[in-house]
Amino acid sequence: MLALIVTVSSSIATTARAQDAPADAAAGEEAEAPAAEEKKEEAKTPANLIATLRDEVNTLWTCIAAFLVFFMQAGFALVETGFTRSKNACNIIMKNLMDLSIGSLAFWLVGFGLMFGVTTNGYYGWSHFMYEADTSFNWAFLIFQTVFCATAATIVSGAMAERTKFTAYLAYTFGISIIVYPIFGSWAWGGLLHGGGWLENLKPSVFYDFAGSTVVHSVGGWAALAGAIVLGPRIGKYSKDGKSNPMPGHNIPLAALGVFILWLGWFGFNPGSTTAVKDGSFAYIAVTTNIAAAAGAIGAMLISWLKFGKPDTSFALNGALAGLVTITAGCPILSVGGAAIAGAIGGVLCVFAVLFFDKLKIDDPVGAISVHGVCGAWGTLAVGLLACPDVTGNDIAGLLYGGNADQMIAQCIGVGACFAWVFPVSFVIFYVIKMTIGLRASEAEELEGLDISEHGMHAYPPALVAADS
Repeated sequence: MLALIVTVSSSIATTARAQDAPADAAAGEEAEAPAAEEKKEEAKTPANLIATLRDEVNTLWTCIAAFLVFFMQAGFALVETGFTRSKNACNIIMKNLMDLSIGSLAFWLVGFGLMFGVTTNGYYGWSHFMYEADTSFNWAFLIFQTVFCATAATIVSGAMAERTKFTAYLAYTFGISIIVYPIFGSWAWGGLLHGGGWLENLKPSVFYDFAGSTVVHSVGGWAALAGAIVLGPRIGKYSKDGKSNPMPGHNIPLAALGVFILWLGWFGFNPGSTTAVKDGSFAYIAVTTNIAAAAGAIGAMLISWLKFGKPDTSFALNGALAGLVTITAGCPILSVGGAAIAGAIGGVLCVFAVLFFDKLKIDDPVGAISVHGVCGAWGTLAVGLLACPDVTGNDIAGLLYGGNADQMIAQCIGVGACFAWVFPVSFVIFYVIKMTIGLRASEAEELEGLDISEHGMHAYPPALVAADS
């Protein structure tokens, strides 16, 4: 009987709780409803809607800029192909394709984390490997930085063209994407996300390289210098008496198309580095970028005209690229006139640098070391000379605008640190490759052309290739 009473009592209590539950839930929902409505109303306020719209526009702008920089890979491929001989055209295209493909994977796996991860020492990051972004903008930031890494990697291709083993080049592309580029990048740009490199924290003036004259271009240029030295010149480039023998490219119009594509892509490279629409400063940056490129082309054309008696097309094309590389560091903080001066000097400097390395018997078929390494360094130093404090709210003053030596010292430290890191590390990587899997194609392969020996195909009809060889 007692057990029956307990059972009945328990059933009644359970039924009562079941009947009360909907009422309790309804009361809870009624209490939560005003709070949810308040949040919705708060999200609809003009200030929040404007902030959301601004974030979405910034994400869109950064993606569009990344797509323009991505298209620069086509420009590099055409420039390098046009400036080299027809029997190596497929090889050039394959190297540029693999720069982007291997670089994208390697940078996402390791390089991005080393460059932008949380750091405790200012030299490399410890997080964000196989990066998974937490916002739409950070996904845009990842693709933007990935194509920057691919740019640094592909610069090396031109300086080592026509005699490098394909497998060796693939190995180095992996190395620059996970070690060489991201480590130096973390020193100068790590603070753009969760890092904080030592160059960003120099006192009294921090190192300034807005879009990568040094961080991207000099990294690629000094790596190219190391590769060209370890690899050695092409067969027949230098005679026994030390004379340099011309080995002209097979298609200057193709190279010219590549330069115009690169010029267009630079409007993503430099203005896009704002990663925000903000006050419209990207428009000003587009102007200084264009002016420097134009001045570089004119400067290189004039100096080649004076030196060789005729305006040289290849030097003028490289002069435009030299002007673009030059302005990349200081594009937001140089006046338009300063951009013209810096770009023109870059174009002239490129011509003399090409001749200088040729005298040293460092064979660079496309002038990559001069355009990217030398002019990247010059553009970074130009900030210390020509930064204009009246431009777009800038508070950095170059020496020629009344500034003291602090900024120039910071720029010199950054340029020196880049060379001190990139050149020896790249040299070691290339030398290890040379001693293990081999860096250089055989003499027979080089003479036949890397298109056939490495890829089993011609880019053009065999009769045309034979005539060009």
